[in-house]
Amino acid sequence: MKKLLSTLGIIASLFATSAFAEDWKAVEQKANGATVYFHAWGGSQEINRYIQWAANELKTRYNVTLKHVKVSDISETTTRLLAEKAANKNSGGSVDMVWINGENFKSMKDNGLLYGPFVQQLPSWQYVDRTLPVDKDFSVPTEGLEAPWGVGQLVFIYNKAKLNNPPKSFQEMLSYAKAFPNRLTYPKPPEFHGTSFLKALLIELTNNDPSLMKPVDDASFALVTQPLWNYLDEFHPVSWRGGKQFPSGTSETIQLLDDGQIDLAITFNPNAVYSAQASGNLADTTNAYAFDSGALSNIHFLAIPWNANASAGAQVAINFLLSPQAQSRKGELTVWGDPSVLSNQYLTGSAKNTKQFKSVAEPHPSWQVALEKEWLKRYGN
Repeated sequence: MKKLLSTLGIIASLFATSAFAEDWKAVEQKANGATVYFHAWGGSQEINRYIQWAANELKTRYNVTLKHVKVSDISETTTRLLAEKAANKNSGGSVDMVWINGENFKSMKDNGLLYGPFVQQLPSWQYVDRTLPVDKDFSVPTEGLEAPWGVGQLVFIYNKAKLNNPPKSFQEMLSYAKAFPNRLTYPKPPEFHGTSFLKALLIELTNNDPSLMKPVDDASFALVTQPLWNYLDEFHPVSWRGGKQFPSGTSETIQLLDDGQIDLAITFNPNAVYSAQASGNLADTTNAYAFDSGALSNIHFLAIPWNANASAGAQVAINFLLSPQAQSRKGELTVWGDPSVLSNQYLTGSAKNTKQFKSVAEPHPSWQVALEKEWLKRYGN
């Protein structure tokens, strides 16, 4: 009897696998000839080149045309989708695929702007490292509505030939800025890296107050964030250009570092220094590091809008971007160096050897908007 049940179990498993394969084959057939409009941040030459490589592969393998729509902030895309939702444009949408996480995911999910769940139906899902927090995005359950794409960690880049002992905490950063005025800065919020700087700073200054993991409480927001504004009131006058001007993003901080105008650049990719060195944008003596307390960390994801014109094409594109070949290339230190979401056994090349810093969890996504709003009110002009 046990043998019979075992045999039946194997047959059922094979049948399910076969049915799954047939379902995916149908998705690939439907995707044939599709054009996928992929809204993604366009502020990095290395990332843009990688997406172009992926587009070439998708065209060759699946006859899917991937069009990279470069945006400065994915919130622009969220606004567009909200407008389409309000106009009852429930099919034939202008966006087929988005690179998102955090507040933008929460907003899209809350407003019913996402297609799915689709993630566990992707053949490449089997390669994903489930020990990573791939089922939550800034504490919000993903529920199969977005596929993990890479791991981000907020780190700093410095030139070892010019700076022997970089600050190991935000308190040390303030002391350094006072000792050496006009040498430190951060991107202007609401740019992603600038807001991330604020969140990491607030976490350190409040010893990671438990309220940061919950939705913002308006009644206590001023009290919890007061150390942050006190810090910035001291930091800005001794920062680059007296805190009257801020870099537009990570690329500008890297350029300013390379030009010798500042001593620390900021990035959400611990390996960005290697691709920048390979491109000639940073000296070989530059290095990335995290503060002693760790690095603000998150997973970044790929999703499909509810009204995508080419949802099948988007699924095929996302499945390829999660494949061992695509993830290994993305993780190559001289290509992009983005830490992979796949189990290490499926990776090749330098992607296999990527090391991550101690992780500091992101606050609840509501803090992003609240901090940006208050920062702009205080320093935006």
